[in-house]
Amino acid sequence: MSAAKETFAAAATVNGINVTALGETIAAIKTNPELGKFNFRATNHWLGAEKTRTTIRDFTGALQEHRTDSKGFTVDTGEPPVLLGIDHAPNAGEWLLHALIGCVTGTIIYHAAARNIVIDAIDSKIDGDVDLRGFLGLSDQVRKGYTVIRVRMRVKTSAALAVIRELATFSPMLDVVSRSVPVSLDIETC
Repeated sequence: MSAAKETFAAAATVNGINVTALGETIAAIKTNPELGKFNFRATNHWLGAEKTRTTIRDFTGALQEHRTDSKGFTVDTGEPPVLLGIDHAPNAGEWLLHALIGCVTGTIIYHAAARNIVIDAIDSKIDGDVDLRGFLGLSDQVRKGYTVIRVRMRVKTSAALAVIRELATFSPMLDVVSRSVPVSLDIETC
């Protein structure tokens, strides 16, 4: 079943999601596709050694700015001692795993709610393999990042496994990681 053919639950909420508002949002985007375009952004500052701090504040979506008066969120990135850090925060690869599993889980919850499928629980494990020879420039035959990521989910629901697997495929982060996305990298010196 495609996302365009999803039916909406009669109940006001399913899985903690307001399905009435979700249905209205989808209908509005069908009427005006520009409402569905979002731009998320962040700034980052190097704090010395392996430490960086990212600030996530405002973003655009639904034809307007959001969080403009908010201080937003800050997240730090570090490295463990084996990678010459002090382990003060997750490293970038760990944040990527967090973003991926959080998005897949949320996607299942939202799409299940839209179809009136109750999810009682989702527990996941995620891990990935990295070979530092690529990052260190020791081999051009070795990828610089993850060579494989494994996601194992246990979903407590009465829905069929095939349906839950289909819902997961709508995850934006799963799409970005599994199919890659073009990245424009503009660097200048000052």
